[in-house]
Amino acid sequence: MITRADKEQQVKALGEQIAKARGAFIVDFKGMKVEQVTNLRKKLNQSESEMKVVRNTLAKRAFKDHPNVEKAFSSTMRGTNAIVFSYGEVNATAKVLVDFAKDVEVLQIKTGMMDGEALDEAKVKFLGTLPGKNEMRAMFLGMLQGPGSALARCLNEYAKKQGGGTEAAPAQA
Repeated sequence: MITRADKEQQVKALGEQIAKARGAFIVDFKGMKVEQVTNLRKKLNQSESEMKVVRNTLAKRAFKDHPNVEKAFSSTMRGTNAIVFSYGEVNATAKVLVDFAKDVEVLQIKTGMMDGEALDEAKVKFLGTLPGKNEMRAMFLGMLQGPGSALARCLNEYAKKQGGGTEAAPAQA
């Protein structure tokens, strides 16, 4: 049996995790096998995320200190829930959850929160389709590099066309 002190400690730890996380998601994992839950936890750890199974009453107590979280999550805290905390890129966590929910249909994404804004299931799925920070950087650098390399090719072709390419000019005596 869990004592009152243990419950208070769990609420405090949960509050600290909420404060530290950049985003969070509520998922219903009812019907998942232990190996599936373990596999999901491993995938979440790779994306700097963590899944925590908590009692709904204790979670609601922890939400009291965080009004935005309470507003976003309190209505969905029914049944068997787990909170997925995202400490890195929130869209990477959403991508892991969405992809895993496609493979394991019993996993249900109820709601999420990012930057104090509540996300419904459709917004979480959309968030999972967005590219990550490194992918966005690569796309941006590709866009910056494109015009410069096109200009260099154009100038090189013009120089070849004018006869001033790599051929040496005849020496005059």
